[in-house]
Amino acid sequence: MKIKYLIITIALVTLSSFAKFNSAEKYSTTPIKSEVIVQQQSEGEKLIAKSDCIGCHNKDKKVVGPAYSDIAKKYPSNNKNIDYLVGKVIAGGSGVWGTVPMLGHPTYKKEDVKTMVKYILSLKK
Repeated sequence: MKIKYLIITIALVTLSSFAKFNSAEKYSTTPIKSEVIVQQQSEGEKLIAKSDCIGCHNKDKKVVGPAYSDIAKKYPSNNKNIDYLVGKVIAGGSGVWGTVPMLGHPTYKKEDVKTMVKYILSLKK
């Protein structure tokens, strides 16, 4: 009985070796070209990601404080508004967006806050 299985196995292996199978015909070896668009974070985005701002703010949705996109809609990007918002971030305040106060961030460097504010105001659609 074992000899019959051995003979059948040898016959199948021998016959399969004569079969035409060309993987190049069936499968293309041409590399697929795809475009990957990598959008790098701006310096302002990087600074915001490292800060505690994301606890109360989001790019597109109101959390505790307003969404960055809403801030961008309210304040045109000019030196007066940039300076005003830098001061608000550093000193804190309330009343502009509701009754919940924004805590001050006196330890943040003014230039870093300015970079963050410029990024936020660039989100105006």
